[in-house]
Amino acid sequence: MLPQGLKRRALLAAVAATPLLPSIVRAQADWPNRPVRIIIPSAAGGAADFIGRTLGRFLEPHLRQPVVIDNRAGAGGVLGTEAAKQSAPDGYTFLVSTNSTHSANEFLFRRLPYDPVRDFAHVGLLGTFATIAVVPAEAPYKSIPALVAYARANPGRVFFGYYSSSSQVPAALLKARAELDVTGASYRNITQIVPDLISGQIHFAFLDALSAAPALQSGRVVPIAVSAARRTVQHPDLPTVAESIPGFVVEGWFGLTAPAGTPRPILDRMGALLREAVADQAVSAALVRQGLTPGFLPADEMDRFLVADRERWRDWVRIAGIQPE
Repeated sequence: MLPQGLKRRALLAAVAATPLLPSIVRAQADWPNRPVRIIIPSAAGGAADFIGRTLGRFLEPHLRQPVVIDNRAGAGGVLGTEAAKQSAPDGYTFLVSTNSTHSANEFLFRRLPYDPVRDFAHVGLLGTFATIAVVPAEAPYKSIPALVAYARANPGRVFFGYYSSSSQVPAALLKARAELDVTGASYRNITQIVPDLISGQIHFAFLDALSAAPALQSGRVVPIAVSAARRTVQHPDLPTVAESIPGFVVEGWFGLTAPAGTPRPILDRMGALLREAVADQAVSAALVRQGLTPGFLPADEMDRFLVADRERWRDWVRIAGIQPE
């Protein structure tokens, strides 16, 4: 047993060696004591925006703090993701991460202002989704084979619109696999595509179900196929692209991510809440209605999922022949 004097000196030495520990522990124990921000790397009205707002409404009563939605659209999610990277890793900023921000952009851009692995800590995966191939209601082609035939009969005069990897890659893959002479038109966000599609300025696009929903409900655009491996619950009568072009599958995902260095206890608590959200019947039903297949993965499993997902997007971008911007 140490003499009393030595015990006291040992205790003082331990305290001196960890001067910040009490304040760090106290800050984490008090979290959150002010509003929490969720950055959406796209415009209001899209799928990521819907998911972020749905998640925010679920989180507010559990966190007992307001959840502020911060839309940062542009550059295929790069602007919003960079803003998340530059935010303080204090547990008050999160990002709705996507296959664009953390898988595909690495191969679509020559230089990214962030590292999708090093600069972030993941909270969890919410689920996966496929996109819907849509055409103007007055178009003479109402299926993938008919669209392919139309494009071959009109080389160089058919255009598609895209705003992210989920919309660009399947369209470019269709172009490559069917050997079509079609041209892509880049848009800042998804809400700009639908008017040009309705007016016939572009001939087809791959859109997420949520963003396409108003136009589909109005009958001004028509769905012709989904990019999933199998027909979806939301559109059981809609064929997959793979039914016409074997092996054609492109699926995306949504998750929640924080700046690297965010304290692990906060990430764990938010991860537990994310799991509860996905399991919540009302939240899950809302996500399904908007085209998402809910499937929670915790942070460690999401990390492993993304290793394989980056390879998938690398292959899809290569096969599609997309040159990095």
